[in-house]
Amino acid sequence: MEKLTTRQNSILEFIQNQGQASTREIKEYQELKTGALNRITIIRDLDVLITKKLIKKTGRGRSVSYGVMIENPLMSFYDIEKYFEQSVEKRNSQKNFNFDIFKNFDNSIFSKEELANLDKLNDNYQKRVKKLSPTILKKEFERLTIELSWKSSQIEGNTYSLIETEILITENQEASGHTKSETQMILNHKKALDYIIKNPKIFKELTLSKIEDLHQLLTFDLGVEKNVRKTSVGITGTNYKPLDNQFQIKEALHEVLSIINAKNIHPLLKALSAIALISYIQPFEDGNKRTARILGNAILLAEGYCPLSYRDVDKNDYKKATLLFYEQNSLYFLKEIFVKQFEFAVENYFG
Repeated sequence: MEKLTTRQNSILEFIQNQGQASTREIKEYQELKTGALNRITIIRDLDVLITKKLIKKTGRGRSVSYGVMIENPLMSFYDIEKYFEQSVEKRNSQKNFNFDIFKNFDNSIFSKEELANLDKLNDNYQKRVKKLSPTILKKEFERLTIELSWKSSQIEGNTYSLIETEILITENQEASGHTKSETQMILNHKKALDYIIKNPKIFKELTLSKIEDLHQLLTFDLGVEKNVRKTSVGITGTNYKPLDNQFQIKEALHEVLSIINAKNIHPLLKALSAIALISYIQPFEDGNKRTARILGNAILLAEGYCPLSYRDVDKNDYKKATLLFYEQNSLYFLKEIFVKQFEFAVENYFG
């Protein structure tokens, strides 16, 4: 994840606290904290914050001022490193599920410029795919399957290396020094990915049973109960407690389905919504984040978009971004990871 510098975070906090601030006020504030600063240095930091759509600039000349730019509360920014320096007990986090979160999953999460750039990348992906022979296309999907199976499993604590994952998937040879459940987790990823790659149109219209089917493929022979859980679950490293009532869990899932199946929602937002909200709801005993990631890819493939491998993701960054979404309902860093992994996938696969 791209992180702000200490000074940029300080400037952002000052603007957030003030509501609106001039360049002079920002400069004077920073100089009280760190000593004399060149005005150009402050302007450059402000430009970074504007580019990241964290603040907006209004006025001209001496009347220029800067204010917070949050069109959607899901895009609230946090200094993620500073946030997780605090212990779980000291973080001022949300502990209960927030049903109001669904109303904020709309097209304002992505700007028009962002979607235009991402759609342009995807057009390039589609043109390349059409030119590939069936043999090369199969090999590219196999490569993505290996790398996604490895990374998605690694995020869940699996210790298989990328090379060991490749040998397991291509040669059906288990690696020594690993548990049976680790091996099964990798193989389950392959089965689930094979399924969504061969049947992309199934996920054009999403249903609860389709999510449950995908979950069953990913948790096969791992001792996980099928379908929506009937008991409560806890999440390591956070005080956030998911819903523990099966009826409320199903109600939340139907809210997700309404978002994803809406006609006016952009495909990239559909995929991001699935990834974030299935993880947040935790509808199953186990395998929730795995299901969320593969479901996101199922939606992308159904809509003609490039699937993600997450190969370039730091697993600790991914976990922090997910926990921040649980605790503060801030989608900022999960979205950033999603966008960067989409860009990475378009650049590195199906060439």
